[in-house]
Amino acid sequence: ISEGPGNTKVAKSTAVPPGPPVYLDLVYIPNHSNSKNVDVEFFKRVRSSYYVVSGNDSAAEEPSRAVLDALLEGKAQWESNMQVTLIPTHDSEVMREWYQETHEKQQDLNIMVLASSSTVVMQDESFPACKIEL
Repeated sequence: ISEGPGNTKVAKSTAVPPGPPVYLDLVYIPNHSNSKNVDVEFFKRVRSSYYVVSGNDSAAEEPSRAVLDALLEGKAQWESNMQVTLIPTHDSEVMREWYQETHEKQQDLNIMVLASSSTVVMQDESFPACKIEL
């Protein structure tokens, strides 16, 4: 809680309240990876081997560069350097720029980003896909 204008108290809110970390195998980053709902505290608390990053709407800032940067900052505070795999659902300009600009830091933090080069063909329809073994 902090003092706001006129000495009124204003509660600071975060997407995920502070607390002990939770370990999961696979996490879908909520709300199309929008920074309004996901911050550094999310990645400090919700620790996963795989994160699915959705979003392909640059006008709505999805996926958010702030969320991708929050992953780096949050992961840097983990006690272990376990491998993390980031799985984008779309090939977006934001994702490509972030990948190129932060590639060295990703390597230092043991973060791998899956490319969307695999294709599955089913019933005369083809779509990008990836295989994850848990």
